[in-house]
Amino acid sequence: MAQKNKLQFIILGLLNQQPLTGYDLTKAFEHEIGEFWQAQHSQVYPQLKRLEAQGYITHEITISGEKLEKKLYHIAPAGQAALTTWITAGTPELTATKDEFILKLYFVRTNRDPRLPEMLTEQLHLHQDKLDHLQQRLTTVFPTKASQAENFGHYLILQHALGRETDYVTWLKQTLAALPK
Repeated sequence: MAQKNKLQFIILGLLNQQPLTGYDLTKAFEHEIGEFWQAQHSQVYPQLKRLEAQGYITHEITISGEKLEKKLYHIAPAGQAALTTWITAGTPELTATKDEFILKLYFVRTNRDPRLPEMLTEQLHLHQDKLDHLQQRLTTVFPTKASQAENFGHYLILQHALGRETDYVTWLKQTLAALPK
């Protein structure tokens, strides 16, 4: 399996937790996984076909309601092995984030640019909302030490996201306060 296609490993990881439909997998990107990785329906379903063709996953047909057939995907032993290899392998490269706001800031030439206050304020609201959401998720998903220990990796990711957003909000507030009046 190619190392650059991370989506395949996300799908394998989710299926390693429990069997899921393609719809369930797509929905995962609207919740916890979506906090740090994005994928669309148009990416998930072709990836499922490739993984099944490679023997990494299998599916069974289930019936929902009276007639609706759904494919319920399961990870195969070869998929578990590939997932284990990927998790175990080092991650020696840092990847740049694709933050359009930061890219726009790069091209602002002076701290007196009249667009800056509005740009920074918009981002402050967005990142404060994200921080509030993450704090709520922490309370909801990990209310106890036991729940943190049971899903420790997920807990660490949420802690990381909270730190990132806290720092971003602090930076935006400081930057806004430092603009010339």
